[in-house]
Formats: sequence, C-alpha cells, structure tokens
Amino acid sequence: MRVSVFGLGYVGCVSAACLASMGHEVIGVDVNQVKVDLVNDGKAPVVEERIGEVIAEVVRSGALRATGDVREAIMDSEVSLVCVGTPSEPNGSLCTTYLERVTEEIGAALAERGGRHTVVFRSTMLPGTCLNLLVPILEKSVGGTAGVDIGVAVNPEFLREGTSVRDFFDPPKTVIGEFDTASGDAVLALYEGLPGEVFRVPVPTAEAIKYADNAFHGLKIGFANELGAVCQALGVDSHQVMDVFLADRKLNISPAYLRPGFAFGGSCLPKDLRSLVHAARRADVSVPILAHVLPSNSDHLQRAVDLVERTGKRRIGMFGLSFKPGTDDLRESPLVELAERLFGKGYDLRIYDANVNLSRLIGANREYIEHRLPHLAQLLAQSVDEVLEHAEVCLVGTRDPAVLAALPHSEGPVLVDLVHLPDADARRTEPGYVGLAW
Repeated sequence: MRVSVFGLGYVGCVSAACLASMGHEVIGVDVNQVKVDLVNDGKAPVVEERIGEVIAEVVRSGALRATGDVREAIMDSEVSLVCVGTPSEPNGSLCTTYLERVTEEIGAALAERGGRHTVVFRSTMLPGTCLNLLVPILEKSVGGTAGVDIGVAVNPEFLREGTSVRDFFDPPKTVIGEFDTASGDAVLALYEGLPGEVFRVPVPTAEAIKYADNAFHGLKIGFANELGAVCQALGVDSHQVMDVFLADRKLNISPAYLRPGFAFGGSCLPKDLRSLVHAARRADVSVPILAHVLPSNSDHLQRAVDLVERTGKRRIGMFGLSFKPGTDDLRESPLVELAERLFGKGYDLRIYDANVNLSRLIGANREYIEHRLPHLAQLLAQSVDEVLEHAEVCLVGTRDPAVLAALPHSEGPVLVDLVHLPDADARRTEPGYVGLAW
C-alpha cells in the first residue's frame, strides 16, 4: 500500500520504517526539516534499538522517503497515519493542537486530491476526540462525509521506547477503531502477516483502550514499589514476595477481578488493606495508592446510591445481600453497606437473598449484621415476586438464576444493574435499565 505517516517522532518514525520494511511504499511527513533530512539521508531522527539499521535499509531500497509537504504526501498515498504528539496542557488536560492542525492540513489536501482516502489516527487521545473534534474538522476541510468520501479509523500503538521495533513486529494486540468497515479493512491490510489478536471495535473504544493499558501499567509499577517499600520497612525480601505473587496465574496475573462490577467487600480484603496501610504508616512509609483503595471502593458504592437518588423514586428493592454469591457471609458486604445508606436516607427498602436467613446467622456474621443493619428482619422479603411488587427501583446485586428469570423487560421498575447481567448488552436499549459502570 502507499502510506503517508505524519509526525516522525518515536511512534511515527518506527511506524514508517517498519511499514516500509513490510513492503509498503511509505512517505514520512514532519514540520521539522532536520528530521526530514535525516530520514532522507537514511538516518534515524530518534535513538532506538534497531531503528537505525531499518531506516537505512528501507531508504536505500526506496521504500521510505520523507517530506515537509503535506500535499505531496497526500497525493502519493492512499492511507495516512497520524502520529503527532498529544502532550499535556499545564492543567493536565490533553493538548490536541497538533492533531487539529494536521487534520485540517490533510483535509485541505484531500479536497484537492479527490477519491477515497483513509485517515488513521495513531496518536493517543481521549474517547470522543476523533468523532467529536477531528471528524468534523476533516469533513469541513474536505467538503465530504466520513465513511463515504473519507475513511477514518483510530489505531492506537503499543510500542515501548527502547523495544519499539521489536514491539511493532510482535505486538501484544492490534486494535482498529473503525468508523466504517472499509476503513477498518484498510488498516487491517497494513498489518497483514503480523502476529497477535486483532480487535475491530468502535472508535471510542479504541481511544479508551490505550488509556486503560497505560493507567494499569502505572498502577502496577506504583503497587509494586509501594509494596516493596512496606516490605523493606518490615524486614521482608520484596522480590521474594513478588516472585510468589507473580506465580499465581489464577487470581493475580489473570483476568480475575478486572471486570467492572460492584464494590468489593468480605471478611478479608477490607481488613487486610486496612492492616497493611496501618503498618505502613507506623513504619513511616507513604503508600498513597494502597491508602486510597478503600476510599475508591467506597466512592464506587456511592455511585449506586446516586443512581437511586436520580430516579426520584422512594420504594426500593434489592436482590442480593451477602458479599459473594452462594454464601450467607454478610461481613463487610458492600450490599449491606448499600442497604444501610439507603435505609438511612429514608428509602422504603425490601431485600431478597435466597442464602440469607436471619434465624441461621450465627457468630461474627450475626454480630456484624445486628450492628450494621439492626432492622434487617423487617427489610427481608421471602420471595423475588415480593420485592418486584414493592419496588419502583430494583438494585440487582446477584446473578441468582431465580432472580434473573423474574426480572422484567422494558416495563416495570427501573433496574440498576450492579453485576453486569448476562443480558446487559441487550438491556441497554431498554428505558428502565441503568448499568453501574457500563
């Protein structure tokens, strides 16, 4: 394919060189003439493992050249990759100045060129940037319609500086946010032959994925460093601890606990987090990530309360009360906390949980519920139907088959989904359905 790459920084330079080495005819574009001259001389404008050899080879073969002329690049290509920078503004917001400028320039050149051309945004940008900001600029500049006259896609990169050439040829995944199928096909053709799973998703999803990745990477590094500092203060070998931690592929390094749902609770996680943070404070070790896990969990629980409040209705039904399905353990259950907050605000509450029977609660479990929700006896319902008949709003905190089978569609109470129901995607179009975080 004939490809133009806008921006010859780390991402653009590596993308241009590697695409050229795969057999594409590539023209790099940059406003910095020094970078343009370096590429045309067969030299890399960035310091990166293997990039020097790759650029020298593809420039020598004629597969890659560079220019500062946007019009020239557009006339000589059928697909454009936009790899310009999106730095932070002083207040932390995303700077889209370079994106807007290059999009307008590409659009002006496309208006003169004619014919369908696919513009692929590879720059990191927040969800909504492409559809709400860049597509209107492109359509206005071209005088055409995205998906008809112009192809549009978002194709985030997952290149690590220092190993970016290696990462390009062996990607963890390829993500194509496609405005339309033809646009996605054009991007897919660029990477034909590369390994890794391909995800063709809506444009905003592709924009969000890069942030999910980087936020988690930062969180993992911060978690490991904070835990290491606590271990050091307590005289424990942190690397030995993490070796054992990383060996657990069932719960730790796995998809476990990484699906948006309701708040966590139970007899272990809250207690152990509090103990660890307290030990860190006693050792004078700052652990802001670990210290804010429980406050974050509490804020997530409050989102459910806020959703109920926004309905303006007072008769509330809850399905689920124990902290985990299949048990009657109510200790530090987020659903107990949710019921307590709603009851404290004066809501008329009915609760059904097939596993919770007050007469069978004993020991610490009974003590906990008598302390936190002493009115539970008058709130518990004997059946799913009893809750449905009472409620104007139903909070669904369980996947109990009996509950799922009875939940109404379209007509009936407002359903606030706390667990991402099996049919959540289908229910999203229903006027009475509200997902907690989806």
